Amino acid sequence: MSTLTRHLNGACETVQSYKRRVQVPLLGEVAVPPADKIAYYGGLGVLAVLQIIEWPVALVITAGHLLADQHLSGLVKGIGEALETA
Repeated sequence: MSTLTRHLNGACETVQSYKRRVQVPLLGEVAVPPADKIAYYGGLGVLAVLQIIEWPVALVITAGHLLADQHLSGLVKGIGEALETA
C-alpha cells in the first residue's frame, strides 16, 4: 500500500467518525464529534470553571482544536504528509 493510499484511508476514517449528526434549533444539522473529543472539550470546560486555566485560554484551545478537526482536515493532512515523504 502506498503512503498516499494509507493516509487517504486514515482521512476516510476521520470523516466516518463524524457521521453522527443531531438537529439543533436555529443551527440546523450539526456533526457530533467522537466521544474522546467530547471528553477533551468537557475537561477544558471543567478546568475553566475551576479557574485552573482562564476561560479565554480554554476558548482559544477549543477553537484551535475545532478548526484542526474539521471534516476534511484529515484528507488535507494525509495528502500533505504523503507529499512530504515522496
